[in-house]
Amino acid sequence: MNAPLHSGLEHWLSAPDDSPAPDWLLEHRRAARARLSAQPLPHSKQEAWRYTNLKGLLEQDFTAIEEPLSALQPEDLDTVLIPGFDAHRVVLVNGRFAPELSTLGELPAGARIGGLRDWLDHDPESLRGRLDAARGESGAFFALLNTAGLDDGLVVWLARGVMLDRPLELIHLSVGLDEPRVAQPRHLVHLEAGAQATLVERYVSLGESLYCTNAVMEVVLERDAVLKHERLQMESRNAFHLTGFYLVQDENSRYAGVNIGLGARWARTDLNTRFRGKQAECVLQGLYLAGDGQLLDYHLDVEHTVPNCRSEENFKGLLTGQGRAVFDGRVLVSKDAQKSDAAMSNRNLMLSEQAEIDTKPQLEIYADDVKCSHGTTVGQIEPEMLFYLRSRGIDAVQARRMLCLGFAGEIIDRLSDEAVREHVAEAVGQRLA
Repeated sequence: MNAPLHSGLEHWLSAPDDSPAPDWLLEHRRAARARLSAQPLPHSKQEAWRYTNLKGLLEQDFTAIEEPLSALQPEDLDTVLIPGFDAHRVVLVNGRFAPELSTLGELPAGARIGGLRDWLDHDPESLRGRLDAARGESGAFFALLNTAGLDDGLVVWLARGVMLDRPLELIHLSVGLDEPRVAQPRHLVHLEAGAQATLVERYVSLGESLYCTNAVMEVVLERDAVLKHERLQMESRNAFHLTGFYLVQDENSRYAGVNIGLGARWARTDLNTRFRGKQAECVLQGLYLAGDGQLLDYHLDVEHTVPNCRSEENFKGLLTGQGRAVFDGRVLVSKDAQKSDAAMSNRNLMLSEQAEIDTKPQLEIYADDVKCSHGTTVGQIEPEMLFYLRSRGIDAVQARRMLCLGFAGEIIDRLSDEAVREHVAEAVGQRLA
């Protein structure tokens, strides 16, 4: 018998399992559910949840999506596609893989990309022991909830030395339903030794409906593997969003991540990185823009557990109206991680007196031969800079917009494709206008 879950969350797991599941997966779900039932809901007395209140999320009474996929046609995607962006495309509609909307084309030999449900139907043993391998023993509440309700998602597996010829675009498309619904997609990305890929992950919606996304992505980079990963969260302003991201890196692997947060009413993103091999590098960049009625929350946990690895975290925030943001970053350097190089920075531009930012970068160092730094700034637009632009005939609104785009440009420029950069810059500019 399943142990009872916390009130309000039982319905998150009520989706029927209409595809056969291997015994090991059923047991994995049951174990996750048991762990959930044995621990309390996250609350403000826990350090990781000090600044983030769950009340608004739990009041919505979300239920799991049980309906079949909406009868969308490829042309229905036109409003959410990025003009000029050439990529392999995978589309999930309300958390379910939609092959009729996806355009993978011809993939190189050794590249396997497909829906998690299909993978479990046809080759379940290849995933045995892979789920939660990157997440490890982390007891993160909503990641456990995702495992307990695991339904569908994306699997990307690149064999040794395989390089994707074009970026892979993963579109999470949410379509309004008659009741508040929750989708819990689960993604596995595994790059074997020397494999390389660019993944552009986008969260978008048709309309401004109320829904929740609780996603988990696990990434494993074997020796010399390289992954560029860009996450664009631009959901409905009525949406709730949770992401648990877990990255494991082997020797000499490279990960470059860019996180853009513009949408959702309430969004929390947990980024977790663990070095498993020497000479690995992880760079995490981020830009968030919170306006009236929005909370955007980023938590970073980077673990240097082996020597000679490098990490860089650089996040910037723009806060307008009564917008609120949280940045909570932690870098752990264990006693065996000599010659680690770690730098963490969080800078915020406050565009109103009512905006709020809680920022807490942290270093926890147990080694004695390291190069580590961290810092944070919170400020407003410099009057002298605004005066300079106004004195040249630029009106106040346009001048502020130009200065804000200049501030954000450092992060936007890290996006690898020009079409994606233009898309994000335009979205930021519209919000600032």
